[in-house]
Amino acid sequence: MSDVAVREAPARPASARLRRARDAFLHRREASVLIVAIGLVVYFQVATPIFLTSDNLRNVAQATAPTAIVAVGIVFLLVSGEIDISVGMVAALAPYLMHYAIDFYGVAAVPAIILALAIAAVVGLANGLITTRLGVPSFVTTLGMFYLLYGILLTTSKAYPVAIPEAVKGTLQAGLGGADWATLCWCLAIVALFHVVLTRTRWGLHTISVGGNLHGATEAGIRVNRIKVGNFMLVSVLGALAGLMEAFRINSIDPNIGGGTRITFTAIAAAVIGGTALAGGSGTVLGALIGMFVLAVLQNGFNLIGISANPFFLIQGAAILISMIANQYLSRLRRTGGR
Repeated sequence: MSDVAVREAPARPASARLRRARDAFLHRREASVLIVAIGLVVYFQVATPIFLTSDNLRNVAQATAPTAIVAVGIVFLLVSGEIDISVGMVAALAPYLMHYAIDFYGVAAVPAIILALAIAAVVGLANGLITTRLGVPSFVTTLGMFYLLYGILLTTSKAYPVAIPEAVKGTLQAGLGGADWATLCWCLAIVALFHVVLTRTRWGLHTISVGGNLHGATEAGIRVNRIKVGNFMLVSVLGALAGLMEAFRINSIDPNIGGGTRITFTAIAAAVIGGTALAGGSGTVLGALIGMFVLAVLQNGFNLIGISANPFFLIQGAAILISMIANQYLSRLRRTGGR
């Protein structure tokens, strides 16, 4: 064997490992959106040097985190084959529930926050039971719940914002969103936790099974209704948490904090762009976080380089359509083994 052959032999396993690592990365649902995210960061930093400054990164983080928290719950619900478009109203109503409990009924701050989250869980429970027990499509169920909550919110608040209760100001407010990076820290913790839940626990595996093959999951003894109801409750609780954090961050309780359906559809967009299939059966929590980061970077970058905000919605719509087409194509490739 020649010296050249001897020298080249060790290089082959290394290149093979690199190819395997590359293929493994590209096979992940988060890969494409992560590449897009990195590309956008590089582009906007070149276009405007202030993009990666700490102040601007804080703005991006504050735009990303609350909706990404909602998107975590949306991923679980989409994977199980359902959808919730009322979560934006839950996010708007939760801070008012805390305010009513503290300022009208004298409830202490922490129990009032827990009460707001508990009522949100009841909303999710109602959505889940109406959908699973009565057979109403989840889109219709949550559309009705959206208007019901909107009516309650406008009637009780008179559509006026109110100040954050004095009882929550200070350390509690700072820790739950008032501090600059608090919401992002909560977001990353929630994403890490529910990534493990979706990929490593029985609940997550059953969620995937229910959305992927409802009949098969039922035959396998999975409690389908329980899984779906639980995921409806998860979405509502995370929506309420995001709404409370936003109220603490802006130091005001605003009836428009959920933006109507804005927070809902942005969370759905983040989940879809990140690799979650609307048809159910597959999804990624990490992808939803990256998808929301992409949307926040786009909007922030447009503002920095002086482009009108109007094209943002055009690009967001195109991104959803392209993501859905790509998801369908990649799913077909996985089923056929790449043929």
